[in-house]
Amino acid sequence: MSRNFWFVLILVYLVVGLVSFVSLLNHNFKTDSKNKELQNKILETQLQIKNQELQYLKKQIHPHFLFNTLNTIYGFAIKQSKDTPEIILKLSNLLDYILYQVNKPKVSLKEEVLHIKEYIDLEKIRFQDTLKVKFNSNEISEEIEIAPMLLIPFVENAFKHGNLIEGFLTVEIVISVSDNKLNFFIKNTFSNDDEDKNETGIGLENIQKRLYLLYENNYQLKIEKRENWFQVNLVINKLKQFSND
Repeated sequence: MSRNFWFVLILVYLVVGLVSFVSLLNHNFKTDSKNKELQNKILETQLQIKNQELQYLKKQIHPHFLFNTLNTIYGFAIKQSKDTPEIILKLSNLLDYILYQVNKPKVSLKEEVLHIKEYIDLEKIRFQDTLKVKFNSNEISEEIEIAPMLLIPFVENAFKHGNLIEGFLTVEIVISVSDNKLNFFIKNTFSNDDEDKNETGIGLENIQKRLYLLYENNYQLKIEKRENWFQVNLVINKLKQFSND
């Protein structure tokens, strides 16, 4: 009886211990599942917030030049200039890109560069003989993609906040892609008497927020003023990685 008692007692303890162990494992499993589910919801919420912020920033990108361009078209139309249809066509193409392509997560870098050229053409018409533009770009593969309207705001800022020096607004732009890296450089003349002008408005602030949200730890942005020049140098690494995401 004594042996059976101790045997039964040990067996009871083993069963109780086993049941407790299984219950504890089950509880831990449920807790882990709930934690993972909660983490997934948090990540999903953060992603939604990020997307909403990106959409908000995109909607704030306002093509202020539109009003100036429309005034230019109006002036050309009054003069019955033969260039009026060409101006309207360029503006139409650019607006289509700004209003519709911006909703896409990514676009061809080659297409972005093409619309930068169209934007410059419109500004040349508006500024007439008071504008000097130097634009250089190497051959860009169709496969390379970036976020839409990523470079154009820098160009828009150069024309909006630039100043005429010795009778000319001078803008220089260099775009190159090599070793899976984008190098974008732009500078414009500005007056020291209006030193803070290039840093006003929402354009540069918005683009910096977009860069952080889209290319965090994968880009370098340098903005500086040198004598009568305001210049921006943007480098984005691992372009193909973004294109394949």
